[in-house]
Amino acid sequence: MQNSGAISSSRASTAYRNYVLAMLTLVYVFNFIDRQVLVILQESIKKELHLSDTQLGLLSGFTFAIFYVTLGIPIARLADKTNRRNTVAVSLAIWSIMTATCGLARNFIQLLLARTGVGVGEAGGSPSAHAMISDYFPPKKRSTALSIYSAGLYFGVLIGFLMGGYLNQHFGWRSAFFVVGAPGIIFSLLFYVTVKEPERGATDTNVVSDKSPSLREVLTHLYSTKTFVFLAVCSALNVFCIYGLINWAPSFLQRLHGLTSTQTGALLGLIYGIGGGVGSFAGGVLTDHFGKTDKRQYLKIPAYAILLTIPCAAGAIFMHSTAFSLACLGLVACLQSVYLGPSLSVAHSLVPASMRAMTSAVYFLVINLVGLGFGPVIVGFISDLLKPTLGVESLRWALSIIIVMGFVSAMLFFVTAKKLVIDLKSREGAGNELPRSAAVYGQADTADE
Repeated sequence: MQNSGAISSSRASTAYRNYVLAMLTLVYVFNFIDRQVLVILQESIKKELHLSDTQLGLLSGFTFAIFYVTLGIPIARLADKTNRRNTVAVSLAIWSIMTATCGLARNFIQLLLARTGVGVGEAGGSPSAHAMISDYFPPKKRSTALSIYSAGLYFGVLIGFLMGGYLNQHFGWRSAFFVVGAPGIIFSLLFYVTVKEPERGATDTNVVSDKSPSLREVLTHLYSTKTFVFLAVCSALNVFCIYGLINWAPSFLQRLHGLTSTQTGALLGLIYGIGGGVGSFAGGVLTDHFGKTDKRQYLKIPAYAILLTIPCAAGAIFMHSTAFSLACLGLVACLQSVYLGPSLSVAHSLVPASMRAMTSAVYFLVINLVGLGFGPVIVGFISDLLKPTLGVESLRWALSIIIVMGFVSAMLFFVTAKKLVIDLKSREGAGNELPRSAAVYGQADTADE
């Protein structure tokens, strides 16, 4: 049901659309500041609370992910029916409060519960934001807009690592949680006051029904679309590599290269903030450009990028030179981030506007459960398993699992590109047209300015 207070995207000025995109991107920045600050603090937390690598993996990965992905479905379902702007504002306030609460933890269980609260809050952020962006920006600009939003991930990592590393070394890890959590509460109020809910489907040329589809209808539609199924799987494997590396990179540099907390935070902040941001933005621009003539490029370009991460990841993990290891890590951060904007653009173009928040939620459920949920904890588990024989080198060899997973992910992206063509032909033959999207399917689109 369309909210009566929604603004028509066709009447919104270009400046206001860009303002909304900037605000949503800043929300995503806060999302990853609060999510990833734990990673730069985990060596100090490990020492004070006497934790194992497996427990650290649970804190930064599985425990957060399980609540993040499972609650994402009902919250996205609510967002598809009600005001998505409100959902984003409330979610931001909740996860910011719970981040600050992490600083009060006195043992593993208390910190686990606080991190659960962060996951609960963040579950409502991205699906609603993705749906708002798709309703503010027409298909020809959607992949770029979603890629700009996705770049907020890496700017959040940059700020979280920089601030977390400095605050940890000079004031302690508890103070770091308090400092990074508080600003999000204030920003949630600014977002609520200045951002308007867009009209659903305003940037699409197909007729948008006021009827909100049921969860069963959404899941049936997505499962029957093999492109989406394969897209979720190959993206999940890439996210396994992303979180398996980024969540352990601080510990890797401190244990094996002897860097301090401040040095680690500054270097990784710049590497992931700049490298990841550039890669994310480039992914949207390149696919929107080359996808005009060959729609498979929306999935083939990410596949080529992920393939290139394999030698770079090997260099980052096994080179003993700190400078060379960091340089390779920067390339990995850039190349791994290419996939998200194009993947979301493809996923949203496979469904009607009334399903977009739910589509993002289902997509994020799969990629975060597999990637965020299991990536860090499996690396931590392997590290603990190898520690008796390899000592400090155990983490290096545990991280090598991302090389194998990256290759499998790239191959599946190529397969998914073929599935996209097959899906299009089969649906055209059945007379069941997909929602029109010049960004993915090359159909004429008059919704652009």
